[in-house]
Amino acid sequence: MFAGDSVTDCGRRSDPAGLGDGYVKNLYDAFGADRPRIVNAGISGHRAVDLAARWQTDVLAYEPDVVSILVGINDTWRRYDEDDPTSAESFEHSYRAMLDGLDAQLVLIEPFLLAVKEEQHTWREDLDPKIAVVRRLAAEYDAILVPADVEFNRQAATAGATTLADDGVHPTAAGHQLLADLWRRTVLDRLS
Repeated sequence: MFAGDSVTDCGRRSDPAGLGDGYVKNLYDAFGADRPRIVNAGISGHRAVDLAARWQTDVLAYEPDVVSILVGINDTWRRYDEDDPTSAESFEHSYRAMLDGLDAQLVLIEPFLLAVKEEQHTWREDLDPKIAVVRRLAAEYDAILVPADVEFNRQAATAGATTLADDGVHPTAAGHQLLADLWRRTVLDRLS
């Protein structure tokens, strides 16, 4: 089960297979014929509070064995484009609401940002505390942490930020492949 925002969604609601055309589809393809059932529950624009509100019907109803969550960039972005901030405390409260009582292997993916626009450099002051929440919750809930922010920024140093996310937030095809590869390496190494 993959839950999150637009980075996970990637058009899955208009895709007959329900996977979209991003990292979830890349993972589906990479698993090959022996793949587990994969469900994409991403919705563009959602924040942690939105994901928590639909958690029962969009995630728990499937009784998943593995739940992968990528959320947080909209919790930051709305502060800057709509003057609608989400505090790190509110973000953590919503995130915990999803994790409490969940009987599945958890995979928490760091929200990430590549500052391709000058104003995005200031977003770090808001995003970094949310990334710290995700890291802390991963340790507390014995979840597998996928260090997406670390890896995207490391790769951007050589590949160029716009090669991975032309607007700094939404991955390009290369960015989605990077995220899928990172997810597979991180998660499968831990589960094997």
